[in-house]
Amino acid sequence: MRVFVTGAAGFIGSETTKELIAHGHQVVGLARSEANVATLKKLGAEVHRGSLQDLDSLKSGARDADGVIHLAFIHDFAKYAENGAIDKAAIEAMGDVLAGTDKPFIVTSGTGLVAPGMVVTEDIRRETSAHVERVSEQAGLAYASRGVRAMVIRLPQVHGAAGKAGLISYLVELARQKGAAAYVGEGAERWAAAHVLDVVRLYRLALENGAVDGIYHAVGEEGVAMREIIDVVGRALNVPVVSITKEEVGDYFGSLAVFAGLDMPASSALTQQRLGWTPTGIGLIADIGQPGYFKA
Repeated sequence: MRVFVTGAAGFIGSETTKELIAHGHQVVGLARSEANVATLKKLGAEVHRGSLQDLDSLKSGARDADGVIHLAFIHDFAKYAENGAIDKAAIEAMGDVLAGTDKPFIVTSGTGLVAPGMVVTEDIRRETSAHVERVSEQAGLAYASRGVRAMVIRLPQVHGAAGKAGLISYLVELARQKGAAAYVGEGAERWAAAHVLDVVRLYRLALENGAVDGIYHAVGEEGVAMREIIDVVGRALNVPVVSITKEEVGDYFGSLAVFAGLDMPASSALTQQRLGWTPTGIGLIADIGQPGYFKA
């Protein structure tokens, strides 16, 4: 298949590009910079110039492809609502040109904030309301009724390359800035995780065999306790590990406060059953605990 991939030069995107090419697919990667262009060419992908805000480039990329994988998102949590709106417009631009084609269209979302405090499964749908700032999966799955094989892959904390570990990478930067690595209360809340090579294999399987209106969880570990994660961060940066109260969350975490202290476990049992996917990668703590994973 000829696959248009947004975010194709990023952490997860570059590995997805490798996985697709290794299994006989042709990748056309969206590139917004010369660095992206160089990365994509090195990977053996075709370059498609544009950005998430260049809707014409997204439409032409999607129109000429046999399938689309949307991985790109602007990860600036201080402008989360604005970036959520950009993402929605991008999804709709690509979805509109795919309408009536029955082509696969995979949109990326997250396992967090779906239903905090319980183990989230693939059959639990996200709430749609004016208060939800990112509506990636709702926007993407809307095309399931418009003749598109629309699907969603929800990501947990994805690790597997030095310095990269989902939201944990931002917690590391906070710990550097604050001079201490913090968790909330007892740090018992759990965050789901997965190794990037398991994740990209799931993208390929969904592209090839995923069902219309399907939601898939790229989860290797159902939930890793935050205290364990922060202990690793503290050791890696040689800073103290401290517990803070819920009242102190805003001061310490800033724009990441929405995630702090939340219990966000997730299961991938249905994904494994439906797509024959089995995660085999190294666990989160063992991976990020390797010397030099979070370099100064």
